[in-house]
Amino acid sequence: MAVLDDLIDYCDRRLQAADFDDYCPNGLQVEVGGEVTRLATAVTASLAVIEQAAAWRADLLLVHHGYFWKNEPAPLVGAKGRRITALVRHGINLAAYHLPLDVHPELGNNAGLGAALGVSEAAPSGADGLLWQGRLPGLEPEALVARVTEALDRRPLWLPGGPQRIDRLAWCTGAAQGYLDKAAALGCDAFISGEVSESSYHLAAELGIHYLAAGHHATERFGVRALGAELADRFGLLHRFFDQPNPV
Repeated sequence: MAVLDDLIDYCDRRLQAADFDDYCPNGLQVEVGGEVTRLATAVTASLAVIEQAAAWRADLLLVHHGYFWKNEPAPLVGAKGRRITALVRHGINLAAYHLPLDVHPELGNNAGLGAALGVSEAAPSGADGLLWQGRLPGLEPEALVARVTEALDRRPLWLPGGPQRIDRLAWCTGAAQGYLDKAAALGCDAFISGEVSESSYHLAAELGIHYLAAGHHATERFGVRALGAELADRFGLLHRFFDQPNPV
């Protein structure tokens, strides 16, 4: 059992949340109070996840994609209103960490994806820490597709455009198709992200780089699970990750 404020303070400091100018507030987003015994984690705070967490009697739901995004309508109506109502009705606090949980060198989504793919010399590239790169043992493109499929339990969309052997890999989880040109500029043979745009097909071919769109949800399951496990161990909590299926 842990005091809610202690948990949030630990997460804020562990992820250095105050250092980020993000698209949404990081930290505690919906407070109903009380102590925390059961910690639920998920990628996105959808209504389905809230109901699953409630059935498990969670006290705190910790997610990567929470609420109150920039340029989002403020009124708590419609889907947003129903989500907030469900949290309060079931007595579940909500905390969310977006960019801090992408770039963290140990707990982050990018660190987790690199480890799952067996990338060596994995490290961020660039000031924002979002684009990562590392080395692979000269994999054929089909072998990389198979490795991603095994690691994420879903087959990525592969846009072929690079060489027959992949030695250098770049990646950024989530909706990061805009980093494709930066990955090519680093001299990487392939780039992995979550989502893809129509223009990505042509750009990959023209830049001479393979592009694997592996799913926004699938590539961002690492951070909340890792943080949840750490919190459970440190504070003596029960922890469960709710992996709501999402093809995007």
